[in-house]
Amino acid sequence: MIRLLFLFLVLGLGLFAGTQYAGQQGYVLISIANTTLEMSVTTLVIFIIAALAGLFFLEYLVKKLLRASSTTWNWFSVRKQRHSRRYTNEGILKLLEGDWKQAESKVTRWANHHDMPQLCYLVAAEAAHGMGNTQKRDHYLALAAEQKGATLVVELTRAKQQLSEQNWSAALQTLTQLQTNYPDNLIILKLLKQAYLQLEHWQPLLDLLPKLVKTQQLTRTEAEQLTLKAQQGQLVTVASQKGSEGVLAHWSGLPKKLKHEPAIMVTLIEQLIKRKADHQAFTLIKEGLKKRPAPELYALLPELNLSDRHPVMVLLQEQLRQDGNNADIHSALGQLFLRNQQWEEAQHHLEKALSVRPDLSDYAYLAEALDKQHRPQAAHDVTRKALSLLEETKIQ
Repeated sequence: MIRLLFLFLVLGLGLFAGTQYAGQQGYVLISIANTTLEMSVTTLVIFIIAALAGLFFLEYLVKKLLRASSTTWNWFSVRKQRHSRRYTNEGILKLLEGDWKQAESKVTRWANHHDMPQLCYLVAAEAAHGMGNTQKRDHYLALAAEQKGATLVVELTRAKQQLSEQNWSAALQTLTQLQTNYPDNLIILKLLKQAYLQLEHWQPLLDLLPKLVKTQQLTRTEAEQLTLKAQQGQLVTVASQKGSEGVLAHWSGLPKKLKHEPAIMVTLIEQLIKRKADHQAFTLIKEGLKKRPAPELYALLPELNLSDRHPVMVLLQEQLRQDGNNADIHSALGQLFLRNQQWEEAQHHLEKALSVRPDLSDYAYLAEALDKQHRPQAAHDVTRKALSLLEETKIQ
């Protein structure tokens, strides 16, 4: 448009000058080496205008040709990109269907022409992982990692695959490195929780739980359950490393609320019994029963290996006077009488426990007590009831 205006302006000036100087065309001589060129001023002006118009026209043609070639090139590029996207979409569907081979074939066919090639390579890595081909999987992950800004998604994919292979240590290493750069990534936090649980890294799990609750990845109830599990796990770890004195010291340092949890108490007492600290275990059970009578604590009393079981039986009989229909107390007494070879007393308490609630272990103990009294038919009937209860449990 500007060039056309310029041409019209030049033509206008030429017409104006022509009318002003009609009959006075002037004279122009151009001499180059041995060549001379003569013309009037008017002819020179017309020549310049024609030359400019020719140049403008030539420029127009060149641009048209360039635009046409560019449009043709872009058409081919867009066509390849469309094909790549279509094949990638089909590959993702095949991946979801579990057709690993077809998924890999489709997403890699036009990956170089996709506007997000890392997506193609990640889908191919998942397909190779599904086929169990670790060499191909790692190759595709490496190709995806070469793309700009693909570090997070590639390493998350790698970590998920490591977890699915139960390669817990490798997954934890990958996730720990990721967490350094992405400390608040929700997927990393969830995967770390899974790795900590499997590797029994209890303290890192306890440190992680508040963040999981804050980001609403866990409810408070779920976090409390995991806290109990982690604290129990720590008790077991400390006991195996430092013995009974070490685990007692660790337990004494716990918050009061946790120390009174039956699950924590049971784990502590079990670890003490394993390490022959039965007297300390008995003291803890007595203290625990005073604060909160719990079935789990009653069940541990027969497990104690004490030279004198009399204090245990006295404790249970005192508890029985307060709650005469407590099946757990009757069960514990029945087992203790059984170990003391007091068959009739054992039978009485076990029958009393079973009258309150059915229990496979108590049926077995009762059958033993009856057998020791030379009552095989009664023992057989009790065993049959136990088997019937076991079948019902399996059906449920």
